[in-house]
Amino acid sequence: MRHLLCTTLLALATTAALPVHAGNLVDMSVVDRDTGATLPIHFKGGQMYVAGTPGHRYSVRLSNRSGGRVLAVLSVDGVNATTGETADTNQGGYVLQPWQSAEVAGWRKSLDEIAQFNFTSLPDSYAARTGRPANVGVIGVAVFAERAPLWRQKQEISDAMPPPAPSLPAPNVREQAASGAGARTEAQSPAAGDAMARMAQPAPAAKAAERLGTGHGAREYDRVNRTTFERATTSPAEVISIRYDSHDNLVAQGIIARPIARYAPQPFPNGFVPDPPAYR
Repeated sequence: MRHLLCTTLLALATTAALPVHAGNLVDMSVVDRDTGATLPIHFKGGQMYVAGTPGHRYSVRLSNRSGGRVLAVLSVDGVNATTGETADTNQGGYVLQPWQSAEVAGWRKSLDEIAQFNFTSLPDSYAARTGRPANVGVIGVAVFAERAPLWRQKQEISDAMPPPAPSLPAPNVREQAASGAGARTEAQSPAAGDAMARMAQPAPAAKAAERLGTGHGAREYDRVNRTTFERATTSPAEVISIRYDSHDNLVAQGIIARPIARYAPQPFPNGFVPDPPAYR
């Protein structure tokens, strides 16, 4: 059976911020680790966007909204966050316990270590540096439900068939899981006249700067273990994607509304009374 990564509540600290509902089975949101803020989601053309701050570290928060375990195959810039391969839904990912929230903060380097996600210039992104710049600027997750154990399926057909003795509860630690259903094994933002002339005028159009990507940052301890997981279906139950770029670039693209510069008359615009203009 093939292996994936799993996280639990004990191993990953949760924050007080409410999750952003970017999915049905699983919520996905982006957290700025340098400020602790969950980045607000902006919508345009059926797509979701967040504004990242260049140089800041970030994490992807995944929240299981169901009463069963789910597998979340995480892709950053078109690259699998646990394997480093060009992303495919059949690859390894993270397994979440029922109602669990966890944060994935970097590229998986081993069972004990990650390389931190950080917002950086596109040429410095991990995807671009490994020759795959085409999909830089998007975070995605493919979600799979777990296949019900066979004895439960038989129990639904005939109550005369007693279930086997329950197994011991799984240890409350982070685990690395087996996906089943074709997944691969992996370890895993002066003058009053001049002022009046500017009244209600829109701010100058923002010029798009270099796009953001996700860098391969500093190493960080982040322990996971292995567990087993069998997918209920070969296709994801849902796929969620959030695009990202700098605040200025999203403003330039019309995704975030451009601020309007408005002049508010001031009662004391100058300190002293100047001489009036000379008569001609």
